[in-house]
Amino acid sequence: MIEPLRALGRVAIGIVLMACATSGPVEAQPSARSQAAWKPPMTPWGEPDLRGIWPLNHLISTPFQRPEKFGDRRVMTDEEFAAAQKSAEARNERFLSGAIPQADAGEATRLTSLMVDPPNGRFPELTPKGKELYAQMRGSYKPGQTVFDSPEDFDTWDRCITRGLPVSMLPRNYNNGIRIMQFPGYLVILLEMAHETRIIPTTKRPAIDGAIRQYLGESRGRWEGNTLVVETTNFNGKPAMTNLGVPGSPPLTPASANLRFTERFTRTATDTIEYQMTVEDPDILTTGKWSAAFPMKLDNEYKMYEYACHEGNTAIRNYIETSRFERANKRP
Repeated sequence: MIEPLRALGRVAIGIVLMACATSGPVEAQPSARSQAAWKPPMTPWGEPDLRGIWPLNHLISTPFQRPEKFGDRRVMTDEEFAAAQKSAEARNERFLSGAIPQADAGEATRLTSLMVDPPNGRFPELTPKGKELYAQMRGSYKPGQTVFDSPEDFDTWDRCITRGLPVSMLPRNYNNGIRIMQFPGYLVILLEMAHETRIIPTTKRPAIDGAIRQYLGESRGRWEGNTLVVETTNFNGKPAMTNLGVPGSPPLTPASANLRFTERFTRTATDTIEYQMTVEDPDILTTGKWSAAFPMKLDNEYKMYEYACHEGNTAIRNYIETSRFERANKRP
């Protein structure tokens, strides 16, 4: 999705969503003792109840990658947290004070990054194959790309096809709504950003044939005690693994069709799901994998809106026409 369209398309919605941001700092994960003592609510059919709206607005100001100054530390000191709070307040004022709000409000957390592995919280280096695929990538997030001549010069998010996985489960500057619905044998995750619906079977069933490849892959869920484990394979390798749409992410990173995405959802309090993701893609990553972890906070008052983006939007055409004009009328 391209920035001018994002800003112009969200005027009224942005104003409403300002009021929907959760309040209060997000602390570190609860201790093992408190998790063991707390019993999650259960569905009528006997599963831990994950139902509700779990927006990620509270994580907007927590970077995906860890700033190098924090080293291997996962949690800020009191002094660092106070500075982060001031930075978040300044960021909110900057983005919300204009005639057109450019982002939702986001508070500070004590987490130094969403990424927890590698231990330094930094995105792994790319393999030679990863670098080769990166060179072939196109899109509005590709650093240095100025030539746009056809729809193939844009990625799947620019074209409103999909944001992809794992990036759809990470925060953005706005449209962070995630609604979880549960039924016997299924869990459904409705994503506000890029109008995605993930339908995840939670009973034993074989994976689909490996010849079938999809933008969001194919997910299978299972319960391990009170934790829902979701494993997703059968990707087509077309969407980016991450991009600058995630605050603090590298500009653009490729993914292969062999990517394996594992998620863990554990409800640890009335208003909290501890969420973990692990991305395995040895074709792309020198470490073979990376992981992120963060709390999802319940906010059933959050309003989710239609993400009215489609592949026929005029932003792609405008990019192409402007690029062609600039190349035909180069400044002296």
